[in-house]
Amino acid sequence: MSGPCVGLASEVGMRTWKKAVMIGSFGAGALLLLKRRPAGIALGIVGLAALASEYPEEFEAVCKQAPEYLYRGTQIISGISRIAERFAGEVSEHGLGGAFRQAREEYGR
Repeated sequence: MSGPCVGLASEVGMRTWKKAVMIGSFGAGALLLLKRRPAGIALGIVGLAALASEYPEEFEAVCKQAPEYLYRGTQIISGISRIAERFAGEVSEHGLGGAFRQAREEYGR
């Protein structure tokens, strides 16, 4: 086969293939990391490599911003941890129902 549509079809197919690799490796990697399996890191790296090969400029920009993203992520995790510790303290002091009531009173509208 020849013609202008053949190149376009193979390029679109490759993009779909790379998207499938990225999504599959990120998803499987996340599941394996949740189960504390080291293969999750390897699958995450495969997804990142596919992402970098498809969008090199965007990937480079994200890498430059990585320290800021990590800092913000650390702040979010720290906040969630403080909330969880406070909730656990309320549960031990007032029981689960009391902790939910306290949270509704404090944060609910």
